[in-house]
Amino acid sequence: MLSRGWSYAGAVALGLALVVAHGARGAATPARWIVFTAHPSGAGAAQLFRVQTSGEGLAQFTTGRLPATAPAFAPDGQRLAFSRLGSGLFRVNLDGTSLRRLTNGGRDSYPAWSPDGRRIAFVRPYRKEWRVYVMAAAGGKPRRLRLSPPAGRPTWTADGKGILTPSAGDLVRIDARTGRPLRYYGLTLDPVTAQTAALSPNARDVAYVGPRVSTGPEDCGEGPCPQFGLYLARVPPPHRPRRIVNDTGPAGWSPDGRTLAYVSRGALALRPAVKAAAKPTPIQVGGHVATGDAPPAWQPR
Repeated sequence: MLSRGWSYAGAVALGLALVVAHGARGAATPARWIVFTAHPSGAGAAQLFRVQTSGEGLAQFTTGRLPATAPAFAPDGQRLAFSRLGSGLFRVNLDGTSLRRLTNGGRDSYPAWSPDGRRIAFVRPYRKEWRVYVMAAAGGKPRRLRLSPPAGRPTWTADGKGILTPSAGDLVRIDARTGRPLRYYGLTLDPVTAQTAALSPNARDVAYVGPRVSTGPEDCGEGPCPQFGLYLARVPPPHRPRRIVNDTGPAGWSPDGRTLAYVSRGALALRPAVKAAAKPTPIQVGGHVATGDAPPAWQPR
């Protein structure tokens, strides 16, 4: 069964769902901020929190009656975009100041900043399917990429000319102006849970949540509950995907591509991506309960 930090129902409701981390936290490694979603003191609408990769500086910096989720850092590392479910996308500084609404779509989600910080891509329902939209980071009318296939969480290519998104059980690169598919990578992903799939910074690996064979005794009535794992796969195939940890939320990459971060049992965990038997390093979040329906965000600099 899914961990308490990540519900399958939440992923299905959004139709989607990367995170970040750093492998070594020694004295030579500068601390960065991780922004994540958690229920304050374990109750109420989930809000955005920040904590340093050293485990210090834990603080809540959004409030409200509606959940705040899907944080994404701007390239400058000081601003974030996020989704407030039922309200739209918002922009805010890392210290919680200068909060500004960007969109009015109640189901708009998974904002992603372009490499130059001038545009934000996100997903919005269109004719019963999720599609990619792009807007100016300063605000304005979003533009649907009309040639885009059904999409999951978007990720910009390094040159800002393309957007990568999971679609129909594969990973596809689309034109950032029109949405026209440019390349399908030939991956075999679960169409629902793998909507969180994300490329590593060097574009050679993809991390995603997928189903696994049930090994626990949990009973969902007629049979065992579905169970999930966090997988890594090479891009492009044919390398076989490798399950690296069970029952977590979606994960993403540290800026150097060495580490993954994810939510497990209501807390954050950092894990080296290259070591098959590596043990995760927990980051305590106090009495708050971290959620894994959307990935945390790692400060780029």
